[in-house]
Amino acid sequence: MQIISVSELTRHIKSLFDSDPLLGFLYIRGEIFNFKRHYSGHCYFTLKDQGSTIRAVMFKGRAQYLKFAPYDGLKVVAGGRVTVFERDGQYQLYVDQLMPEGIGELSLAFEQLKKKLTEEGLFDEKRKKALPFFPKSVGIVTSLTGAVLRDIMTVSKRRNPNIALTLYPVQVQGTEAPTQIAHAIEVFNRLKTVDVMIIGRGGGSIEELWAFNDEKVVRAIAASAIPIVSAVGHETDYTLADFAADYRAATPSHAAEIVVPETAVLRQRVMRLRSSLTTNIRALVRNAVMQVTRLINRRVFSNPQDLLVSRQQTVDMLGQRLIRAMQRIHTAKQNRLQVLSGKLDMLSPLAVLSRGYSITRLPDGQVLQSAEEVFPGQKLEVVLRRGMLGVNVTTVEKGEIDGKK
Repeated sequence: MQIISVSELTRHIKSLFDSDPLLGFLYIRGEIFNFKRHYSGHCYFTLKDQGSTIRAVMFKGRAQYLKFAPYDGLKVVAGGRVTVFERDGQYQLYVDQLMPEGIGELSLAFEQLKKKLTEEGLFDEKRKKALPFFPKSVGIVTSLTGAVLRDIMTVSKRRNPNIALTLYPVQVQGTEAPTQIAHAIEVFNRLKTVDVMIIGRGGGSIEELWAFNDEKVVRAIAASAIPIVSAVGHETDYTLADFAADYRAATPSHAAEIVVPETAVLRQRVMRLRSSLTTNIRALVRNAVMQVTRLINRRVFSNPQDLLVSRQQTVDMLGQRLIRAMQRIHTAKQNRLQVLSGKLDMLSPLAVLSRGYSITRLPDGQVLQSAEEVFPGQKLEVVLRRGMLGVNVTTVEKGEIDGKK
């Protein structure tokens, strides 16, 4: 009887898995369950169907190229190899490819990113800027070669050769394209040398147009202070750049027609404005002449003396009213003065003295009120209505004024 260890058994089983050509690489259909993206970038999940489950892992080196975000419940087709994870003694799928079942990977990624950026408000119409009516310079972000640049230049020069065109050449497809396009937009905004931008490329498959669905490009367009016209693909092609741009053109040639005003149209508009201005000026002058004529014919200009007579009468009336008002005030004040003078006379000590009374004071000026305040031989002052007496006290009789003690 042969006895082996758990590790030896696991290694043997793993060797059987690794030597099986079917398990070397295969595609498995299933539904994602318990999906987790580790901070390292590795993705761990389970594939299941109605009868079974299998653990799966997709390492960062492959996961970083996923265009969409996997989630629980998503039906997918996973391509990879099946082998044994020796530590746990379990077999699992090492995923190299992951595709949504029924819809393309890029289509799912498009819808996921569109939903995310819509919720952030990047596609709101209220944040979009108006295109300049007459730009002095137009920036172009596209490939140096190809029909796009030629079409834009041809249409622009035909419509208005005086408007400057500035090209920032970029790749419009491939892994480097999104970074180059976003950088071109940032450079134009930093230099501020153009009034409007056209970004775009010719038509193609969703894979070929994918650079204009990249999140970096869409955010750069939304953040641009310079208005941007998107001209990607043909009229039926839509990218996320179209939703973020301030204006979408059906084709690059259409973009040039939108951005560059036609010289003949401008000339016609100037003529219309000139004619309208002349008409308006003439109307203003005519109305002004009519108004001046009406003013000249008014009585104030034809018979100004009538206005002066009327005003003089008003002045005379107001003068009389002023005199009467001043007289009433003077009489009221004089009456008031007489009343107050009478009250003052009644309270005045001089009025008391005029009736035969006198005021007796001590030498220091203090008014004497009681006989108890003096003594025989003391000198006093007696104030009369007219004059004053100096007296010596011979006797002092104390008591009330009626003679009672």
